[in-house]
Amino acid sequence: MNVFQELKERNLVAQCTDFDKVEQLLAGNAPVRFYIGFDPTADSLTVGGFVPLMAMAHLQRAGHVPVVLFGGATAMIGDPTGKTDMRRMLTREEIERNIACFKKQMGAVLDFSEGKALMVNNADWTLDLNYLEFLRDIGVHFSVNRMLAAECYKARLERGLSFFEMNYMILQSYDFLHLNRNHDVIMQLGGDDQWSNIIGGVELCRRRDGREVYGLTFNLLLTAEGLKMGKTEKGALWLDPAKTSPYDFYQYWRNVSDSDVTSCMKMLTFMPLEEIAEYAKLTGSALNQAKEKLAFEVTRLIHGEEEAEKAQSAAKALFSGAGEGGSIPCVTLTDSDFVDGAIDIVSALVLSGLAKSRGEARRLVDQGGVFADDTKVDGIAFAIAREALPVMLRKGKKGFCKLTKG
Repeated sequence: MNVFQELKERNLVAQCTDFDKVEQLLAGNAPVRFYIGFDPTADSLTVGGFVPLMAMAHLQRAGHVPVVLFGGATAMIGDPTGKTDMRRMLTREEIERNIACFKKQMGAVLDFSEGKALMVNNADWTLDLNYLEFLRDIGVHFSVNRMLAAECYKARLERGLSFFEMNYMILQSYDFLHLNRNHDVIMQLGGDDQWSNIIGGVELCRRRDGREVYGLTFNLLLTAEGLKMGKTEKGALWLDPAKTSPYDFYQYWRNVSDSDVTSCMKMLTFMPLEEIAEYAKLTGSALNQAKEKLAFEVTRLIHGEEEAEKAQSAAKALFSGAGEGGSIPCVTLTDSDFVDGAIDIVSALVLSGLAKSRGEARRLVDQGGVFADDTKVDGIAFAIAREALPVMLRKGKKGFCKLTKG
């Protein structure tokens, strides 16, 4: 099975400008340079950005060369796709900080060693463009009527679409032209909601330089009911452990619905398809094995083996009651336990029974063996906000207590 067929088997492929030609290129012996753009509009990727990363990794493992494009310039506009309002405008400093965060997270999935991948920033060729020359050389190839008919703009027309945002498609298309000219990139990939923007770049390369390039989109990460995955009670599911702890990240995948397990295994792990097919045969309570496997594999990819094992240990204790002493204690905190909306870690350890005294609680914290969910408690000043409950408090590897609010 060639890599393009595997992408299709994993339910990643949505649309393509030329299925036969793209499969021929990706199945060939010559490395193909392809790119995906990431606008650094936040200081972390979400799980939605993990899908294209996995597709890039599959192609890289097959010998092709991913080019990661950071939208240092386009992030200053913001992609209107799927948005009801214009994005908040970011400063150059915020964008650079966000790019640094993205690079660290991508390194967990992609190999950026010499010759294996490239990182580029469209600010390098966009910020100094002469506007009139750009309109004359590039803008002339775009039809406003066709742009307004595109899904990425159509949904915004009723609420109001600024001319500022109208430039986004043109600038993204210009990125493809620049990368084709300067880095021999012949393919742009992205989520299926980027189809209109990708088509714009493919047509610009053909009209401006007479070059044949290709576009390929991936299915979005959706539930069996067609809803976007990656939303939790606390908000988006982030890849940054400071924003979504490895424990919460693991729990999200451990709790996906039965109908979504196999699809997530295909799209978000490197598990062999044959192994996934065996898990797909499980039914009823046996599906918990598949959910645990999914949660471990995805958490391991993002946060590493050690964090995945810690998260799995805590989750198994919660689900199976296999804590120290045979069951997971649960303590419900009352309003009197909180000061200014939070409880300090020393008090929490004593109330939970994990420490017999405040002195023992302090020693446990000083020794580095206390965790709140999967966040290591780094000092006695650590506090747990009332709004953050429920929280799984852990002492060492086997001492657990679930804190809830009354």
